[in-house]
Amino acid sequence: MTEKPLNDSASGVLGLLLSRRSGSAKSMTGPGPNAAELDTIVQAATRVPDHGKLAPWRFLVFEGEARAGMGQILAQCLREDDPNVSEERLRAERERFCRAPVVVGVVSRVREAIPIPEWEQILSAGACCQTLVLAAHAMGYVANWITEWCAYHPHVRERIGLKPGERIAGFIYIGKPAAPLEERARPDVASLVTRFQG
Repeated sequence: MTEKPLNDSASGVLGLLLSRRSGSAKSMTGPGPNAAELDTIVQAATRVPDHGKLAPWRFLVFEGEARAGMGQILAQCLREDDPNVSEERLRAERERFCRAPVVVGVVSRVREAIPIPEWEQILSAGACCQTLVLAAHAMGYVANWITEWCAYHPHVRERIGLKPGERIAGFIYIGKPAAPLEERARPDVASLVTRFQG
């Protein structure tokens, strides 16, 4: 059986997938996606597998002055935890969300006591994160999917409006790389694949 050649569209998609790599949030610069581009990126993220059509996720967008506002929340929560926290650490937290022009928080919101397993709902939110990263890459931006301490801190979660049962699946930082990205070593695919024999 001869292998069917890839059409230009399929070849382009595979090239995109095979060229994707993360760029450090610390090394991002502007410009970030404009409003229309960001809408498209988020729209792409809603096309993920979603067992039961639950949409078990939502999105928080941090851009402009809202990034500094988030930094103030982080600094306040740290100071409440440790009144002796250093000014250097507080400054770093105030600037955390300003590292990139745009940050999208993906919120996982699991519905309980339904036939759809919670794990599948959480995986769907993770798929949103990955699709955001890919869509940003397709538009010529670089993205970094990270959580860091603030995704898990109960007071941070409360102050950004998370409801009981909601969690941050990831903060996706989106911008332009300040320097060319270097490729890193990737795992050998053959060592990761087991062909089931039945």
